[in-house]
Amino acid sequence: MILTSFQKEDEEGFNAENSVKKVEALTEDMKRVHKTISSVILGQEEVVEETIITLLSGGHLLLVGVPGLGKTRLVETLGKVLGLQEKRIQFTPDLMPGDILGSEVLEESERGKRSFRFIRGPIFSQLLMADEINRASPRTQSALLQSMQEHRISIAGQYYNLPAPFHVLATQNPLEQEGTYPLPEAQLDRFFMEVDISYPEVWAEKKMLVDTTGSSTTTIKPIIEAEGLMEAQRAVRSMPVGEKVADAILKVVRAGRPQTSKLQEVQDNVYWGPGPRASQALMLGVRARALVQGRLAPNIEDVIKLVHPVLRHRMALSFSARAEGMSMSRLIDRLIDVIS
Repeated sequence: MILTSFQKEDEEGFNAENSVKKVEALTEDMKRVHKTISSVILGQEEVVEETIITLLSGGHLLLVGVPGLGKTRLVETLGKVLGLQEKRIQFTPDLMPGDILGSEVLEESERGKRSFRFIRGPIFSQLLMADEINRASPRTQSALLQSMQEHRISIAGQYYNLPAPFHVLATQNPLEQEGTYPLPEAQLDRFFMEVDISYPEVWAEKKMLVDTTGSSTTTIKPIIEAEGLMEAQRAVRSMPVGEKVADAILKVVRAGRPQTSKLQEVQDNVYWGPGPRASQALMLGVRARALVQGRLAPNIEDVIKLVHPVLRHRMALSFSARAEGMSMSRLIDRLIDVIS
C-alpha cells in the first residue's frame, strides 16, 4: 500500500507521465546548487546537503558550531544561489522584538492629523539569517515563534503576511560559551533540523587558507529563483511514501519518548521526547533527500540519515543522565538500531 501518491495530478500539473522528467530536472538543479555552495563552503558536504533538504522541505534550519566555521557565509551563499531576498539580524543581548518584527511610529501630516504607520522590520524577507540567535534574551528569541510557524506576524492587532517562500536560518554558538541563552523548547521544535558544524578536514582548511587570503573573488550567480524553489517544494510534497518508510519513522520517533519507548536507556535518561512535528519533519525530509538523489520515492536509508539532525534538538536528557556523561548522539544511535 502507498500512503501518498501523485494525487490530483492533473489539477496540480504534476502527473505520472512527466513525474520522472520533473524529478530529473529538479535533481540536476539541486546538484548545481550543491556544487556551487560546496565550492565556497569547503569540506562540509553533509552540512550543505542537510541545508538543501531543509529548504526543499519548506523548513527552518538551526546551525550550531563555534564561531569561524562558515555558518554566516553558508547562509549568504545560499541566498545568492537560490535568488532569494535575504536579510540578516545580528542577535545581541540588547536586541528587542521590535528590531526584528518592526514597529509603529506616530506621524503627523501637514494638516496636523496624526496617524500610526507600520515600519516593517528585517523579518520581511524570503531568507532571514538570525546570526548568533542565542546571544539574545528568550523574549527576543520568541519574537520569531509566530512567524516561523504561521509565516505572518501581528502588530497592534493587525496581521502582516511574510513573503513566500519564508525561511529562517539561525546560527547558534554552543551553550557552554559565555553570553548565550538556551532557546525555548517551543521555538526549537519549529526548526526543521539542527545541523552541527564541525572543524574542516586538513585539505579543506588548507584550500580555504589559500582561497580566502588571495586577491581573487568568487562570483556567485543565481541558479534557481524563488518560484523554482517553491516548485521543488511542491514536488517534494507530491512524492509517494511506502508504508515501510512511514512505519520506520513512527517507530524511531515513538522509541524516543519515555512514555512509549521499549528501550531502557530512553526510559531512564530522557526527560522529554520528540513530538508529532518530528514525524512530520522526517516524512518531508526523506522525500526531499530522495529528490536530491534523483529517486522517485524515499527508503529506510533516508530515514536513518536524517534521524540525528531531526531529533537531536527535539529531545532532552534528564539531569542525572547529563551528570553521568550520557550524550544525545549516543542515545539517538540506539534509536536507529530499532529500524536498521
